[in-house]
Amino acid sequence: MLDTTPGAAVTQVLSDLNAALAKADPAAAAALFETDGYWRDLASLTWNIKTMEGQAEIAAMLAAQLAQIRPRGFTITPAEMAEDAGSFQQAWIDFETETGRGHGHIRIRDGKIWTLLTTLKELKGHEEHKGSSRPMGVVHGVERGRKTWAETRAEETAQLGYDTQPEVVIIGGGQGGIALGARLRQLGVPAIIVEKNERPGDSWRKRYKSLCLHDPVWYDHLPYIPFPANWPVFAPKDKIGDWLEMYTRVMELNYWSSTTATSARYDGVRKEWEVHVTRDGKDIVLRPKQLVLATGMSAKANWPKFPGQDVFRGEQQHSSTHPGPDAYGGRKVVVIGSNNSAHDICAALWEAGADVTMVQRSSTHIVRSEPLMRHGLGSLYSEEAVAAGVTTDKADLIFASIPYRLLPAFQKPIYDTIKAEDAGFYAALEKAGFLLDWGDDGTGLFMKYLRRGSGYYIDVGASQLIIDGKIRLKAGSDVDHLTETAVVLKDGTELPADLVVYATGYGSMNGWAADLISQEVADRVGKCWGLGSDTTKDPGPWEGEQRNMWKPTAQEGLWFHGGNLHQSRHYSQFLALQLKARQAGIPTPVYGMGAVHHLR
Repeated sequence: MLDTTPGAAVTQVLSDLNAALAKADPAAAAALFETDGYWRDLASLTWNIKTMEGQAEIAAMLAAQLAQIRPRGFTITPAEMAEDAGSFQQAWIDFETETGRGHGHIRIRDGKIWTLLTTLKELKGHEEHKGSSRPMGVVHGVERGRKTWAETRAEETAQLGYDTQPEVVIIGGGQGGIALGARLRQLGVPAIIVEKNERPGDSWRKRYKSLCLHDPVWYDHLPYIPFPANWPVFAPKDKIGDWLEMYTRVMELNYWSSTTATSARYDGVRKEWEVHVTRDGKDIVLRPKQLVLATGMSAKANWPKFPGQDVFRGEQQHSSTHPGPDAYGGRKVVVIGSNNSAHDICAALWEAGADVTMVQRSSTHIVRSEPLMRHGLGSLYSEEAVAAGVTTDKADLIFASIPYRLLPAFQKPIYDTIKAEDAGFYAALEKAGFLLDWGDDGTGLFMKYLRRGSGYYIDVGASQLIIDGKIRLKAGSDVDHLTETAVVLKDGTELPADLVVYATGYGSMNGWAADLISQEVADRVGKCWGLGSDTTKDPGPWEGEQRNMWKPTAQEGLWFHGGNLHQSRHYSQFLALQLKARQAGIPTPVYGMGAVHHLR
């Protein structure tokens, strides 16, 4: 009798895929996909972060890569079962290549592959020493003059960057740099993290007083050491800072705090960087093969320029430098902007007794935290998900398995549900004059984040203050100029102010490349972030992946790493493996390097 179970269906497709790959027949392999099927690869076949859309793109990738990569052995992951998800079957899969082992996910409809995710899990001969292969730590016995762990670690710390050179220098010691540093440490790649602040975690501690994570704990774990079971759902900034500081010590990272990178230059002959840093008042030259800018999405502040800023007698701050509300009780504050930071800062100022006005220059997407957690993240990142067997790694890969071209269709129903459920809340906001949007195509918060990294607020209380008139709102007009005592809008409104806070966001990460290396290199690399969706602040053409993030760029040896805690955790794995392969001399034929369409 014919076996029609999900396992049989997936096994048959994988068997056919293995046969086509063994015959080096790209057309036959591509024909196993739907006409507009998707193959998303995270560094396993393409040595890139790349999505192939449609049979022609899939065949072209295989034609270019098969001979060197030799993917094979696609099978359902042991101890996992294929599932019937209604309109499609799905399964976790394993495979290998000539130099690595991979893991992924497959969806099949009517016998054809709809989506295939392949990810590089480890490099053959360069596996992490964990589990049964973990290091012994202490070798029992006696030996004259042997060094303790502390002495060996101190020696490494004293020598790296002085007597010996790191393979990788990471500029930026926030969660991104720390997560990547931990991955590289486990792969045996010497790396130095350069951070201008005094302590690990200061990039959180030094932000405004009320800052906290708006993402839940299950979404925010770092590699190797998850938060404990009693960690709060939404952690305050100082607690995150302390965790990051602890993490750098426990994971034995070479973390150069109070160190400023002043310049960098790539030597194309020697295939290495010359990175100048200032540490302990001295200029030190580091010569890594690879340079990673992990300065983050929220590091290159956008300071707007308005006439009269030079005559304004009060204080002016960017949200990134705002110290908190304590000094501003009873004073008039104008906050320019209406996204996450603006709302958080306005709410904290109101709590401190300030007379605060928010200037909303363009529409903003608002979603309350509770329905967002329930409808948007709950199936993957929640206590219920954990109880159902959805580990953090599984959740990351489930999310990664949805190609960005399809993701809006998955997201829109979530926000349609939230809009209907919270109709009264949104009506009250609009009655207060707030300009709302749901993204250009109604797909809500996460697509806005992926496309532009801005334009939204996860409501944890400030919206009700706007509804109640406790936070004053001036919407629909931009700033015209400042006087000695006020902000004047283009519609003529004058807002008296003792303090102006510019919650005006951040620029593209390649701005750091311009500052550190050169404008020429920044322009060669082009804009970071965004999908090319041809929506607001994310100009086309379609890229299909985040521009320049976690993958090779147009500048040899230059990489970008950033994003939220989830992305820092997830994508650090694939960036670290790409860097390890280069250190180990493993061939890394990169497929699908896109053209640069936008400079900033």
